Amino acid sequence: MQSRTIADTTVSAIGLGAMPLSIEHRPDETRAIATIHAALDAGVTLIDTADSYHWHAGEAGHNELLIARALARYGGDTSGILVATKGGRGRPGDGGWTVTATPKHLKQAAEASAKRLAVDAIGLYQLHKPDPAVPWAESVGALRELLDAGTIRAAGISNVTTAQIREAHAILGDGLVSVQNQYSPAVRDSEAELRLSTQLGLAFLPWSPLGGISRSSLDGPSGPTSVGTAFHRIADDRGVSPQRIALAWLLARSPAVLPVPGASRPASITDSARATDLKLSTEELARLEDALPG
Repeated sequence: MQSRTIADTTVSAIGLGAMPLSIEHRPDETRAIATIHAALDAGVTLIDTADSYHWHAGEAGHNELLIARALARYGGDTSGILVATKGGRGRPGDGGWTVTATPKHLKQAAEASAKRLAVDAIGLYQLHKPDPAVPWAESVGALRELLDAGTIRAAGISNVTTAQIREAHAILGDGLVSVQNQYSPAVRDSEAELRLSTQLGLAFLPWSPLGGISRSSLDGPSGPTSVGTAFHRIADDRGVSPQRIALAWLLARSPAVLPVPGASRPASITDSARATDLKLSTEELARLEDALPG
């Protein structure tokens, strides 16, 4: 497994997006824990979660608790695992999402996340989304206070603009280590944010990195991989899944990129982890670039 860095922490170049293990249509706990263990077996050392990753009202932190149980039950060494969690969003249980990024809420949420994860300090804590009702500097200032208090070791921001990245960087300095925005073959609205993150030395964690790539084609080079997008055609040529091609393409975009593909079964994350072994040629990257929308 190739590695990349978040500030001074070395992690696997592919992480595990754990949200599918706790939201609607989630697997049972046996399969969920097996998925996390499969990620660790494959060399994944970055797990992405949030306090809002749950299905029903009243079960806030479901995903964090699940990850803590899975790590406790794993037979190998977990000391090098970085669990990145987020605060500032909620789920009322109707399938919707809320945003609350007041300093009071963020500080309370971080303390609750640390307890659920059974850690003295959260390795990476990210502000999940800017709250339009709260000045950005106040929300980011709460991250500064959490860093100073030792509740979190590093801070990140998610779903942000370049202006918000610059302002957060001015407030947090070296304490800001990551940006997490949506970015995939289908959604590339964050090109400017990716470039700025690279310039500032911040890790860029694309969420929903497999957008535009059909999950039906995961299991082999035949069938759906023989048609469709350039990702599918190159996958067919290579004899791998188009998901692996998409993740290899993301890794080639910038050394700052750390994709965190979601998974709800062991086979999915095992396949995704293998993307770090795949180096796309200049010709293949050009074919993919020419085929991308916009």
